[in-house]
Amino acid sequence: MAVSEVINLAIGFLAVVTGIIMFWSLPVPGFSSRHTAGIPFLSIIIPARNEEGRISPLLQSLQEQRFRQFEILVVDDDSSDNTAAVAESYGAKVLQNAGAGKSSACWQGAKQAKGSWLLFIDADTRFTSVDGLRNLLYFYQGKGARGIVALQPFHTVERFYEHLSVIFNIIVVVGMNLFTIWGLRFKTAGSFGPCILCNRDDYFLSGGHKRIEGAIMDDLALGEAFLEHNLPVRCLGGKGIMSLRMYPEGVESLIEGWCKSFAVGSKSTHPVIILMVIFWISGSFIAAGALISSITEWNPAAIMLSGILYILYVIQTAWFASRVGNFRWAVFPFYPILFLFFVGIYLYSFIRVNIFHSVNWKGRKIKV
Repeated sequence: MAVSEVINLAIGFLAVVTGIIMFWSLPVPGFSSRHTAGIPFLSIIIPARNEEGRISPLLQSLQEQRFRQFEILVVDDDSSDNTAAVAESYGAKVLQNAGAGKSSACWQGAKQAKGSWLLFIDADTRFTSVDGLRNLLYFYQGKGARGIVALQPFHTVERFYEHLSVIFNIIVVVGMNLFTIWGLRFKTAGSFGPCILCNRDDYFLSGGHKRIEGAIMDDLALGEAFLEHNLPVRCLGGKGIMSLRMYPEGVESLIEGWCKSFAVGSKSTHPVIILMVIFWISGSFIAAGALISSITEWNPAAIMLSGILYILYVIQTAWFASRVGNFRWAVFPFYPILFLFFVGIYLYSFIRVNIFHSVNWKGRKIKV
């Protein structure tokens, strides 16, 4: 083998190791039976804009929970569909928000909430277990019921194109800085957004969603607001507790959603994590390129080594994906397509944010 081939293979294998360091684990909430008493009344706040077709599974899952000491406040953010009627049919109290965005809707809900604890949930999520809510609340209580506990729900995919989200899902988790082999060595980038639990006093002390109104990445900004008041922010996986289905409307919605989030969100990721992510992604292309090159030149030794490297990337990417969603293993032998899609959308997002200074989401043009 040529020296350049050896170097490329060495870099590829090192990138696999970097991936393990980068995404060492993703813990989920657990609780001890010692912390199973005295849960206060809970207010569940669901901001919703045109969620008629997606909010029912969440409301149905809430009706099925064994823990029942809660109220449900759906804040209708100027919907043009029947979101409010669907929410009311499940017994939720519907509040109106004048189309000012998610942060404003959450703030309106918090101001009218009766609970001592506040749970902000996106409308496209749902609890996957009848004890999911109870387990989350007991975990929060066991941690002293201070600050934020935020979950990244387990991504449920149904249609083939939805697998294009897999690298985004992995990087969203990794980008929080908390899941490397070093654990809590790096400061969290903020908070996951789809499921945020906090107590009422801490919320209003931090300024809540009112303080971060206008932020594109409201989840990261809210976490930072809590950290500025020395309130803890714990981010965990939601597997076995909560799931969501992202962008079921189609590829256009998927592209628009990830474009809105990614270039801005990456600014909160620690530089060391960013470098590891870049190296890991680069290694994926090196592995694919080395295999194609070795086959083209028909070098048996290079084919064997590059084949092993490629298979390692297939297994590693599928393993990481299994932590964040129910992605089918059959797609991962074609993983370069998934990485190429990620890079393309990231570059598109970077251009929209840094040159055009705007992104589109749900019919709104959001200035950056």
